Amino acid sequence: MPRDLPDMPAAVLFDMDGTLVDTEPYWMRAEREIVAQHGATWTHEDALAAVGQALPTTGTMLRDAGVRLEPAEIVTWLVARVNEQLRERVPWRPGVPELLADLRGAGVPCAIVTMSYRSQAEVVAAGVPAGTFARLVTGDEVERGKPDPEPYLTGARLLGVRPEDCVAIEDSGPGITSALASGARTLGVPAEVPLPPRPGLSRAASLKQVDLGVLRQIAAGEVVDLLGD
Repeated sequence: MPRDLPDMPAAVLFDMDGTLVDTEPYWMRAEREIVAQHGATWTHEDALAAVGQALPTTGTMLRDAGVRLEPAEIVTWLVARVNEQLRERVPWRPGVPELLADLRGAGVPCAIVTMSYRSQAEVVAAGVPAGTFARLVTGDEVERGKPDPEPYLTGARLLGVRPEDCVAIEDSGPGITSALASGARTLGVPAEVPLPPRPGLSRAASLKQVDLGVLRQIAAGEVVDLLGD
């Protein structure tokens, strides 16, 4: 669908966990469970350090913490456990359904760019009207995960647009690093971890503050700060 508003971003690229959906508690619960099964030690600070990381990195962190499995086996277990929780309920972040509806109405293509695996992204994408997300870029389908720019470069390429014409929306430090490095205009919306100011980074306390007008400002190169800290 052609965009009705020519000054809108060419596309909006959404991180998933912590940005679209409040699944970080699901991941943290799964991490605590596998750690408990193996008698390992995993602190809240460890869990926060894993937020936004590529899943193989999290698997390595858990193995090093004392989980007696290989990182790939840990990741398989975590993905299955989080999927179980997602099938019970998809926990949308505040403002997300409304913003997605507005973007769909304006004809702006959207993609999910996540380090979670495709099986999870498909569950989340199925929770909104068909066509809301034109593409899914997932952690099991890229060579280099966040904070490398590859995921966001891939999202823009699959949508046929330039990264610098897109707005990326993220909640974590590694994700923001990935998005900024790709050249995308980047909006940070904190969930589990604080997001300090960075050059070129727009911020909001919640996506309830973000509408098409705010996205137009960011797409035009303006740094918008609605965080109020």
